[in-house]
Amino acid sequence: MPIKVLIVDDSALMRALLTEIINGAPDLEVVGAAPDPVAAREMIKTLNPDVLTLDVEMPRMNGLEFLDRLMRLRPMPVIMISSFTAAGSDVTLKALELGAVDYLAKPRAENISMLQGYAEDIRDKIRAASGAHLKSASRIAVPPAPTFAQPKGGFSPRLLAERVIAIGASTGGTEAIKEVLGSLPGEIPPIVMVQHMPESFTPSFAQRLNSLSKLTVIEAQGGERLQPGMAYLAPGHSHMRVRKSGGGLVLELSREEPVNRHRPAVDVLFRSVAEQVGKSAIGVILTGMGKDGARGLLAMRQAGAWNIGQDQASCVVYGMPREAAEIGALDEVASLADIAGSIMAKLRALDKRGTGG
Repeated sequence: MPIKVLIVDDSALMRALLTEIINGAPDLEVVGAAPDPVAAREMIKTLNPDVLTLDVEMPRMNGLEFLDRLMRLRPMPVIMISSFTAAGSDVTLKALELGAVDYLAKPRAENISMLQGYAEDIRDKIRAASGAHLKSASRIAVPPAPTFAQPKGGFSPRLLAERVIAIGASTGGTEAIKEVLGSLPGEIPPIVMVQHMPESFTPSFAQRLNSLSKLTVIEAQGGERLQPGMAYLAPGHSHMRVRKSGGGLVLELSREEPVNRHRPAVDVLFRSVAEQVGKSAIGVILTGMGKDGARGLLAMRQAGAWNIGQDQASCVVYGMPREAAEIGALDEVASLADIAGSIMAKLRALDKRGTGG
């Protein structure tokens, strides 16, 4: 049976274009196209779609208001497709907080033909969304995660200086990273992160993480020397690597070709951590579509790093962690709620052993 898709967009041209793209795949079928959320509400009842694509700015009710009601009354996989996702990253991050599975930027009206080039991406996102693990309404309003305490007296200066935590995520990762970082204390080895995300989103996402975490979170600019208590997010336009320099580690950015169809790519970061940090690293792979990060994480484990992956039950899309588990890249698998605690337990154990690895 094909995956049934309902399009909600006030633009007749966009509805027609999305219909053509989606129906171009034999395993996908557009069962309806609504010009506004009020019409969509009735179509959902009668057509019972598997996935909804949703614009933000529409007449009669905006997309965020509709999404909020939908996820509370009839949760279903939603992909945001809107001009707001290109310029209004805060709106998209809010949609993800409300329970949207994924997002895709709509080109501006004068470049609308560019959407044809997104066809493969749109179809892949719909396929992944159809099997996504949705937040319940109770989880959407979940209270802040607990912060795991540092050891009495804090971690040793040696551990803070030598260790690096590397995190990779994709679909569902904005909320997963937020939960992990929000549960960690402020005094911790430096964290380097890749979240698949457009370049217009990463500054806002870094600011959002910084406001919710005891860590100082920034979007990497390149050239930063890694410092304890800091988390560095790869910008949406560049691959990010770590490199040894002057007894420490610095960040390098490059606009080389995408890897695994992504730039930044998790594999690029993880491979650099394997080469430059080796057994002093901790690798974390979170929810996400595809395979990016799995091979790099395996290289980290082969270099002596300790790695943890998110379990299937807590993933929005169990793709990247599944691939990492299948190729033997993980030392531990844990639910999202337990990952920060496992990281802290590993760091405490390493500190007791004199950071011997």
